[in-house]
Amino acid sequence: MYLIRVVGLVVGLSIVTACAVNPVTGEQELSLVSEGQELEVGRAQYAPSQQMQGGNYRSDPALTDYVNNVGQRLAAVSDRRLPYEFRIINDSTPNAWALPGGKIAVNRGLLFELESEAELAAVLGHEIVHAAARHGAKGMERGMLLQGAVIAAGVAAGGSDYSNLAVGSAALGANLLNQSYSRDAEREADHYGIKYMVRAGYDPTAAVRLQEAFVRLAEKRHGNEGWVTGLFASHPPSRERVEQNRLLVRQLKAKGGDWGRERYRRMTAQLRRTKPAYDAFDEGRKALGKKRPKEVLSLAEKAIRIEPQEALFYGLRGDANFELGRQRQALRDYDQALNRDPDFFRYYVKRGLVREKQGDTRGAQRDFDQSIKLLPTAPAYFGLGRLALESGQRQQAKDYFRKASGSRSTDGQAAAKEFMRLDLADNTERYLKVWLVQDRSGRLAIQVKNSTKFPLKAVRVQLNRRDARGRLGAPRLFRVSGRIDPGDTVAIRTDIGPLASRDGVKGWVSRPVNARLVE
Repeated sequence: MYLIRVVGLVVGLSIVTACAVNPVTGEQELSLVSEGQELEVGRAQYAPSQQMQGGNYRSDPALTDYVNNVGQRLAAVSDRRLPYEFRIINDSTPNAWALPGGKIAVNRGLLFELESEAELAAVLGHEIVHAAARHGAKGMERGMLLQGAVIAAGVAAGGSDYSNLAVGSAALGANLLNQSYSRDAEREADHYGIKYMVRAGYDPTAAVRLQEAFVRLAEKRHGNEGWVTGLFASHPPSRERVEQNRLLVRQLKAKGGDWGRERYRRMTAQLRRTKPAYDAFDEGRKALGKKRPKEVLSLAEKAIRIEPQEALFYGLRGDANFELGRQRQALRDYDQALNRDPDFFRYYVKRGLVREKQGDTRGAQRDFDQSIKLLPTAPAYFGLGRLALESGQRQQAKDYFRKASGSRSTDGQAAAKEFMRLDLADNTERYLKVWLVQDRSGRLAIQVKNSTKFPLKAVRVQLNRRDARGRLGAPRLFRVSGRIDPGDTVAIRTDIGPLASRDGVKGWVSRPVNARLVE
């Protein structure tokens, strides 16, 4: 299984039940998403999906061209003409994916595991079928039928998982629908992918051997979490699929075909030569998560010595220096990363954070803004919110914090708290529910409920008497002692009463006028 997850972009559509012929299988099927909508979804989600997974592999442009050429060779014999594109993602997790509209990517880590061009063709042919046979579009249609909205197809990030940072339309890819292809879709992708290999002149037994290898890896796991979180995360390969593919190859009676072993090894020579550098980088990422910046620094230096043109390694060194409080060194590292790859959002975010610490407000704002153009994320919007608040732009800060709060990441949660802090002062009644009751002694009591996700303190409530003409008398203020936890309700007893009847509470009006977050 070449991992694909349904992610998304909500597209405004009128849902009209229609049938269409599947361009690959020739079967009649329900079609709620037009080809134009498929193409738009793929176009809109392709770049954000690449950003969320770690950006493009840029160190060897010839390898990217080679993968694209192999993909185009297969696309030329597919059953559906689409604007196919093939990219390499700069991530070590063995994975590949396809979006509607023929937007396809394969991870650097999977290329290292393959041994021939024919095996690469098996991977890409499989993904071409997913796009050509509308498997992603069918996922969109399921979203329409189940949720009343269209959920566009995209990917959930693997090893370089930045999907939890994304907000806005990009965040839907991680948060709305996380659905893999069905077994039938996987079988179709195997079946027609092998047929495309034969049409393109490749030996189809490469697909069978690759599936056999995947089954062995899935069973042994090789102690490698990358395989678990990548290719085999949702639909592990099965011996049943291997047998079905072997039977199909026999039925096709394809004699021989191109394997391209030497060609593949020649084109991936740099990838194999630099693998120790990426291994060091992956170890450095783990060490960074464990708060061991000196170890991270050593691993980053090792990676740079092996491959000095890879931006990832300078970004990692910048992360280490940032954690060590070496802001000037970190700034130089992120500059060097951006010199090598100016199209990856993360380096702008990290450099913006350094510039913010250094008091370079304009530089930080430029970096955060540029990162958002590549991928809208919680850290960037949270940073812009802090800068706006510092410059006295309270409403602008609230808007940035609100956008950042769309992520469940640490920054998203912190931004949500900052937004609440500001908006609580502006719109207290939005977050505290207040109503009046008659207590057991017949006196008037005020019930106050905390409807937020945060504990509140310094809660004050205003009480007014309403006369027969509906006019309000002089206000009286009551304070809640202590805190009110999220979802809790507290009662404030007053000295008013006893009331003649329970209807007596209608002669009074109460509303919250103050509250603050508990730090």
